[in-house]
Formats: sequence, structure tokens, C-alpha cells
Amino acid sequence: MYESLGDLSLDLFRAFEAAARQRSFTAAAVELGTTQPAISQQIKRLEEQLETRLFDRIYRGIELTEAGSLLFEQVQAGLQSIDAGLSAITAQRQHEVLQVATDFAFAAYWLMPRLHRFHEANPDVDVSLVTSERSHNMLRTDIDVAVLFGDGRFKQGESHWLFSEEVFPVCSPQLLKERPTPLDAKALLEFPLLHLRGENSSNWFDWSGVFRELGITSSPAPGQLRFDNYTLLIQAAIGGQGVAIGWRHLVDNLLAQGLLVRPINQTLISRLGYYVVLPQRKRRSVLIQQFVDWLMAEQTTSAQTLNGVELPSIAV
Repeated sequence: MYESLGDLSLDLFRAFEAAARQRSFTAAAVELGTTQPAISQQIKRLEEQLETRLFDRIYRGIELTEAGSLLFEQVQAGLQSIDAGLSAITAQRQHEVLQVATDFAFAAYWLMPRLHRFHEANPDVDVSLVTSERSHNMLRTDIDVAVLFGDGRFKQGESHWLFSEEVFPVCSPQLLKERPTPLDAKALLEFPLLHLRGENSSNWFDWSGVFRELGITSSPAPGQLRFDNYTLLIQAAIGGQGVAIGWRHLVDNLLAQGLLVRPINQTLISRLGYYVVLPQRKRRSVLIQQFVDWLMAEQTTSAQTLNGVELPSIAV
């Protein structure tokens, strides 16, 4: 039975699934707590054992081959089944595990820096984070709570507003070269712009939308760096490679640390935002409500902190 598996290890499949889902060896390494060279080596070993190429290495990124796409679909389904089985076993124990799904940027920049406070208040509850850039993958049967970006209309669950989309340009202090700030909005034309692409990027503010709301009639430069992962885009901004569109609630800690600065004052607010989404079932309702209440309390605390440094905004 399972002759095709041979001596392939689960670690190789985990590395492949993460890299394929994130479309990035670097992001996969961050998710799995290892290094980019280690992920690259695991993918190479898997390709050698399968005797087929799984990724095309393109300029500044990777893409799945036809064989890679076929394998990714099956491996992801298999790992999800294994994870669901393990979660079912864990649920039988007294120590609870809460499955929380969201996108990688929200998990890395908003949720994880605050999660220790939930653990302090609920020491018998573990939070298992499931990250994906595809919203339709986040409301599967084993997920207890999802935090999703959009307009709040999610067919597969009941949604509760967390906070709206507030964005503004951000960049490394090094990029400004000691120019006095805030700059005029049209000064953005003088800087390289970092662009986000991918499945969800059409819902987010892009540079064309930012320029339009700021009254800049010139088209934004297409830019030499484009990302399908917001976390990598922000890391490029920190590295001084260009100006990014910063989410207030995701980059506020980076601004406080001085890793990023705002070259202009204006803030743009749209009708979209993050929502807490509860899948349509009643399993572990008390524990789920505890986590939702904590999320809402953290949002209130964040809002109060941000109000102390409120800057001009443009509602759209």
C-alpha cells in the first residue's frame, strides 16, 4: 500500500506545500520556522526523488509547473486531512486547541504580536494559526474562527467588523535621505513604488487608487518589484527598496520601532476591512466566543492608541 510514497518524508511535503501556497521559498521558511536555503534544498531533494521539476524559477519568484500544480492539490488535501485528524485527537484532551485562519500578513503583523496576551488570560487554550491568501480555503470544517479581508459579506459564515481599511505610503527612513517630512503627495512620483499582485490584491488599495484619491493625475510607475505576498513587500520597504502602501493596523508596530516612516501625512479609508468570521456551526461556542471577545478588546485598545496620533484622512 502507498508504494508511490517510497521513502519520501512528510517534511519534504510540508516544505513543498508551504512554498507552493505562498509562491515563495522565503515566506515558506518564515511559516515553517526555518531558512530559505533549507526550503530550497528540500524542494530540490523532492524534485530529484520524483525526477520531475515542480517549480519554474522566474525573475524574483517561483511558479508551479503543471506537475507541481497537480501535486500541490493532492498534498494540500492530504495535509489538511492529517491536520484535521490530529486536531480531533487533541480536542479529546482537556487542553483545548483553537483553529484560527487568516492571511499571512494579518497573522504576522497584527495577531502574533498580541497573541501572548490571550495565552496569559487563557493558559489552557492553544491557538493554531492556519494562513492562506485564498479566503475560500479559510472556512473549512476544522476552522473555529477566521479573520478575513473584504466587505463583510461571506456566504459561509457570520461576520463581525474588526476594523476598516486605512492605508498610507510607508518607506524606510533611509529612502528619504534626510528630506524634511511630511512631503507633498506628488513627491511620491520621485520614488520607486512597491506593488502587490495576486488573487486578493484587487480588493486592496493599489497605487492607482492611492494616486486617484490623493489627486495625483500622473499614473504610478509600474515598478521593478512586484509581490504576491504582503509580508515580503513590507520587508522590501524596510530594506529601502521603495515605497509601499502600508496598512495602519498591520504596520503601526513597525512605525513605532522606526523601521518604517510615513513620507506624507494623508490616510485613505475605504469601505473594506477585516472581519471576524464564524463558520456556520455550534462546536465549542464558549471557547470561540472567548477568542472573539478578546479580538474585539484588542481592536478597541489599538484604536485608542492610534487615536492619540491621528493624522488627516480621506474617506473613500
